[in-house]
Amino acid sequence: LDCRTVFSSGANASSGSSSSGNSSGGTTVETPSKLTEADLLKQGYQLKWQDNFDGNFLNRADWNVELHEKGWVNSEWQEYVDSDKNIQVKDGKLLIKPVETVNADGTRSYTSGRINTQGKHDFKYGYFECRAKVPTGKGYLPAFWMMPTDENFYGQWPKCGEIDIMEVLGDNTKTTHGTLHFGEPHTQKQGTYKLTKGDFSSEYHVYACEWEPGEIRFYVDDVLYFTEKDWFTKRTGFGEVAYPAPYDQPFYMILNVAVGGSWVGYPDETTEFGENAKLVVDYVKV
Repeated sequence: LDCRTVFSSGANASSGSSSSGNSSGGTTVETPSKLTEADLLKQGYQLKWQDNFDGNFLNRADWNVELHEKGWVNSEWQEYVDSDKNIQVKDGKLLIKPVETVNADGTRSYTSGRINTQGKHDFKYGYFECRAKVPTGKGYLPAFWMMPTDENFYGQWPKCGEIDIMEVLGDNTKTTHGTLHFGEPHTQKQGTYKLTKGDFSSEYHVYACEWEPGEIRFYVDDVLYFTEKDWFTKRTGFGEVAYPAPYDQPFYMILNVAVGGSWVGYPDETTEFGENAKLVVDYVKV
């Protein structure tokens, strides 16, 4: 499955096995039935939506294109724009490309793409998956992640909650992170998956999150590497809100590539821009 398909929990949905913390990549585990643990889990779900990125243009009935100025969040360098230089659909793939421009005064500016399904495909619980290759280079931060449809319901970030299914730092493309942000004060819970061979930029890998009431699990290539069931939030004027808030409301999906930022760092002389510097998404499924 790729990241354009989303699955909704059915009556016989399996909860899978529990795991947490860091994990190293390895071979996919098969059960006696020769199906992977994740394949067996998905038999309890129904496909609710997917995008295989067929055609020559981004389907605007499924996706919104976000516009944001440089430095909008995390001290990032890119401006998010709606341009076919940054967002393309080609040969059955979505391409999100950061672009560097050398200005007349010698300074450099950056644009990139960020798309989401808010108000078009919003889901409360399910199995969310993406198949993708990421860009490599210091300062790149590609992501497949989720935010609540009504960000004000519990209050602005981080009280509203955030689910990061895939983030790969461009100068460490053998490692991916799955993260929950929540609470007041801001709290995060993060799992890390490291490949023992290959990397996330030169081959396609499948990133997934299984979100149920009271437990959220993260997968790479059908391998469960992180499980979290402990979080909290508050609501202005009401104090602490009953668990499992804030992860008890509809969320939407986001795909983007940031250029620079407080976590990933910033491009340097080794960072290459051009045709090979892009997030390539084969599909998204729910």
